[in-house]
Amino acid sequence: MNLAVDRGRALKCDAIQVFTQNASQWKGKPLDPEDVELFRQKAKEGPWPAMSHGSYLMNCASPKDDLYAKSLGRLADEYARCEALGIPYFVFHPGGHMGSGVEAGTKRVAAAVDTVLKAVPKGSTVICLENMAGQGTILGKSFEELAMMRDGVEDKRRVGVCFDTCHAYAAGLDFAEGASYGDLFDSFDEKVGLDVLKCFQFNDSKFEFASNRDRHEHIGKGFLGLEAFRLIVNDKRFDGFPMVLETNPEDDECTGWKKDLAQLRKLLGKAEPVKAKRKGQQKL
Repeated sequence: MNLAVDRGRALKCDAIQVFTQNASQWKGKPLDPEDVELFRQKAKEGPWPAMSHGSYLMNCASPKDDLYAKSLGRLADEYARCEALGIPYFVFHPGGHMGSGVEAGTKRVAAAVDTVLKAVPKGSTVICLENMAGQGTILGKSFEELAMMRDGVEDKRRVGVCFDTCHAYAAGLDFAEGASYGDLFDSFDEKVGLDVLKCFQFNDSKFEFASNRDRHEHIGKGFLGLEAFRLIVNDKRFDGFPMVLETNPEDDECTGWKKDLAQLRKLLGKAEPVKAKRKGQQKL
């Protein structure tokens, strides 16, 4: 975690996303109080550690009681870590209903989030449901599913949404150009509420629109293209929102991230639509 803050500072980031423990293991070591203190001190100096991403192993929509119990335990542990570290947003993948159906799956996710929040009634960290690409039975591909999960939680004040650009495009939510962009966020506002949107994960899409394939690509190198990112970073409604990269750093020098950040920073303040073609297009 502390290395992530150092890297973010070197890259001149305003906000970063961290893992509070290994995302590919069920159990992690308890937080060391000295590490917590160091992390909090570094956070004051910047960049802002705005978000923590949950384990990829969790499936809070699972109908299998053993997997659900393990997922609930991990969700609770990671939420507690965010509270201890002072991280404002905890983002996680809702999981898949595994054939039990959307209604049953969304109820399981809502119950898990509700349980965690009730156990920490004075907690300040907001749990953010991440929109997903729609592969298999994974929930969160539509705004309706995100709303269903959030509606089942009693303390909605502490439940938001993280918008992943690759996932949205892969799920068949078009916002690659001006008209579709406006329509998409109008739809989000109607079905979920723009006040519920808390943060963004910026990724281009390695595969085509509505592919349901969750494969991140460098900014401007995929099927989504640069215009969508220009629209988001210049949208006054999202001023001050944490926006983080989840692309490949490529090497220890973070060459991939440096290129992606440079692309995004060039878009800030750019009033005219981007003319560069997207992957799969002959012209724009």
